[in-house]
Amino acid sequence: MNILNKITIPLLTTLSLSFALPQSALAQDLDLGPLAPLIGQWKTVEPGVDMAPGRTGSTVGEGGPAVEQFYEIRTFEVAADAVNASDQYLVAIYYKQEVFRTRDDAKFHDQRGYLIYDKKNNMVYNSYCVPRAVCVVAEGTAGSKMTLTAPQRGVAESTYMNEKATTTSFSMTIDISPDTFSYTQTTGLKIYGKDFPHTDSAILKKLP
Repeated sequence: MNILNKITIPLLTTLSLSFALPQSALAQDLDLGPLAPLIGQWKTVEPGVDMAPGRTGSTVGEGGPAVEQFYEIRTFEVAADAVNASDQYLVAIYYKQEVFRTRDDAKFHDQRGYLIYDKKNNMVYNSYCVPRAVCVVAEGTAGSKMTLTAPQRGVAESTYMNEKATTTSFSMTIDISPDTFSYTQTTGLKIYGKDFPHTDSAILKKLP
């Protein structure tokens, strides 16, 4: 065995062990504050309700209120910590949200993001993207129940979306307990030449 192999094998073993740490161990290393109970997988206990703008040619008409019942699966995992501007210390959990229509089990919403906790300033941030070329950051006071709102520059979107279906506002209220998690949210849209409040709400239960 040459000297390179002697160095590489222990290094790979160390890396493998670090990546194999369970989520519970990682959570103990970081102070996740009110976000700690979220670690794990969750599913709706009863259908959630989505109200979105109707498409052209739909039964509710272009821009009409299209109401859809759904179920969702959401997974939260410990991500990492970070320091902003040498001062703001943050810890983050990653989440994956998949939403399916109750009537035919078709997925109609996919969202990936981070919930981020700033203990010093008692703040939580929701930083997420959806595959429509739209990303949002919302922020609010940390707690087991909290309302997170997008600040003035909290939305990034493509030129097309800015012109055709721009997001003008976003706000969500989250209520966290050890085995249930609920939310209501409103996304302000400017679409089809008029304002539309796109709303969602659901109650989820932690899976064993």
